[in-house]
This record gives sequence, structure tokens and C-alpha cells, in this order.
Amino acid sequence: MDLAVVVPVHNEEENLEPLLREIDNALAGVCEHEIIYVDDGSTDATRARLQALKQAFPRLRVLMHARACGQSTALMTGVRAARAGVIATLDGDGQNDPADIPRLLVSLRELQQEQPLAMVAGYRRKRKDTGWRKFSSRVANAVRGGLLGDQTPDTGCGLKVFSREVFLLLPYFDHMHRFLPALVQRAGGKVISVEVNHRSRLSGQSKYGTWHRLWVGIVDLFGVMWLQRRARVPQVEEG
Repeated sequence: MDLAVVVPVHNEEENLEPLLREIDNALAGVCEHEIIYVDDGSTDATRARLQALKQAFPRLRVLMHARACGQSTALMTGVRAARAGVIATLDGDGQNDPADIPRLLVSLRELQQEQPLAMVAGYRRKRKDTGWRKFSSRVANAVRGGLLGDQTPDTGCGLKVFSREVFLLLPYFDHMHRFLPALVQRAGGKVISVEVNHRSRLSGQSKYGTWHRLWVGIVDLFGVMWLQRRARVPQVEEG
């Protein structure tokens, strides 16, 4: 197994099949892959539809949380269960384009020749969001980048490719998915950003409000700064 695509979802029943089909088509002939959907305590028909889709998509694996635990926990569940050494993550709303995954995989392989602990982060330069959402995201990225120095213009993009090993080295906490580039760098890894396509939501509405993300993000930002100050990456030699 070369690649595991991990997709956390919460109440995305109408977006499941179109995105699944796109992922399978994008990776056909590219690499041997599995697709892991993590249903994070959905209250609609997401769970039932995923179970039904397993017959049409043999590469699909379905993991389920009994109650909603958040996107970071759903990601951790998927990565831990993955059989592949390389992980690609996507948001379940269809705004990330699976057709970008092969290109990001190439970038990761090139980067890993320099640093095995590596991550390639998507950069949504042309976002298909409301004006307010784009503005708030630019402000958040500027503040976060200034304080953490992660040199990542769009840490909130759900499309990322990285080694399973590097993810499992990271400190786990709720909302950690918003700080993955800084956490990878803290572990001694290297992160680059690659421009990716961004699309309008296929169906439904965002599950996270701007103000909720703002206040939670401020608390987490100071926590990540604390982690950075206490990080030590030794240079090890064997004598």
C-alpha cells in the first residue's frame, strides 16, 4: 500500500459519493491506495451511506466515532489505522481537489530526499469562499505565521501530504490540525507549500463558525508557542 487518503467527515451525506469517485479517479494508475473515511459522530445519514458505498468502492474503509470528537481526533484515528506509509488528507466538503494529490506526492518524494520527515501543504491562493471568510483567514494566517514563524501561507488548507511516521511523532491535542506545519518543523521536519485548486462547497454548510475558530485558535496558538520554546531536536551520532 503506497498511500492512504484520510477524510474526516461530520454530517456530509450529500458530498460522500462525488468526492469518493474523484479520489479514486485521481489516483487510478498512480499508486496503490486506500481511502479512509472517519465519520466523526454524524447525526445525518453519513454513516449509513458510507457503509453502502463500500460495495462500489472496494478501497474504501470506514471508521466511526460514537460521538463527535473534532477534526484533529478524526485525523488521528485515520492515520493510526492507515496501512500505508504516506498519508494524504482532504476535507470532506469537496472544496479540496483530489486531482492535486499526485502532484503533491511528487513534491513530497523530492523533499524526502533532503529530509525524510517532510510535509507538503496545499496553498489555496484563489479561494472559493465568502469575502469575510477569505479576509479572516488572511488575518489568521498572518498572525499565526508571525508568531510561529512556520513560513506557511495557508496552514488551514485541508489538503496535505506527509509521512505517517512524522504525523505520529507530533504532540496530539484538539485542533492540532490547524498547526501541522509548525508542529512538523518543531519535530525537525521540513514543510513546503504548493499551490492547489480550491472549489465551492459541493453541498451543505460549514460545520465551524468564524468566531468559534477565532477564540479557540488564540488559545491553541499560545499553546503551540509554548511547545516550540521547549522543543529540542538533537543531532545524533553513533560512535
